[in-house]
Amino acid sequence: MEEFIEIHQVDEAADAISRQISVPPQVGLILGSGLGAAADLVENAAVIPFESIPNWPVSTIGGHPGKIIIGNLVNVPVMVMQGRVHYYEGYSMSQVTMPIRVMQRIGIRTLFVTNAAGAINPAFMPGDVMLIQDHIGLVSMAGMNPLRGPNMDEFGVRFPDMSQPYHRGLMDLARQVAIEKDIPLQQGVYAGLAGPSFETPADLRFLRIIGADAVGMSTVPEVIVANHGKMAVLGLSGISNKANLDGSTVTTHEEVLAAGSLIVPKLQELILGVLQKYNRQP
Repeated sequence: MEEFIEIHQVDEAADAISRQISVPPQVGLILGSGLGAAADLVENAAVIPFESIPNWPVSTIGGHPGKIIIGNLVNVPVMVMQGRVHYYEGYSMSQVTMPIRVMQRIGIRTLFVTNAAGAINPAFMPGDVMLIQDHIGLVSMAGMNPLRGPNMDEFGVRFPDMSQPYHRGLMDLARQVAIEKDIPLQQGVYAGLAGPSFETPADLRFLRIIGADAVGMSTVPEVIVANHGKMAVLGLSGISNKANLDGSTVTTHEEVLAAGSLIVPKLQELILGVLQKYNRQP
């Protein structure tokens, strides 16, 4: 398995997708564990299985159907990833983030990224949605950064700024939609770990001390690569379980997927509302 994706591999995937669509998408959406049902709202959809795209990493995890859906959401051309791959599946960080590179290559400048996350903040409850204001990339900080290796100058500079990883204008739109539609919206910091084991109570207490509100096993590498390629990013976490700071509960993947039924309706309203406002901007 090659560690680093090369530009010709990105272009092969981008070309294969472009041949199957008539209108170039403007916004990319990544739907995390148990959240793929939001893709059912896409109109005039072209459905492309991951395995049919050259060089595209294929998901091996339940709750990640492994399809790209390209069409319209509230009259905005979108490319929706129904599922994603993770570092813990055995892929390199370069492979995990290849879909972002492909989106950039076909002209997508805005990314909505979602995930299922565990609560660290004791005030968060299963079924809540958290607007990601910032993240703590413990994996990337420890050396497994998706930009490690030869820099892809076609996309960005060697040392990209990460002072505003999540776009402030998009966050403002999400807050407006939450108020208008009366959707309770938590806000906080997402901690990205490698997985696949869930966190120990001591892990969670440490993460709480350093300022994290929710934790998961994805998103941060994608957001780093999105920022490298100058995409505007909106991040939303669906809270799948309560904080387990004292070790009194057991966390399972089935619990994460089940929480999606509570999260998806809120997530759909937020995404559609933000897209509507995005579409009206000059």
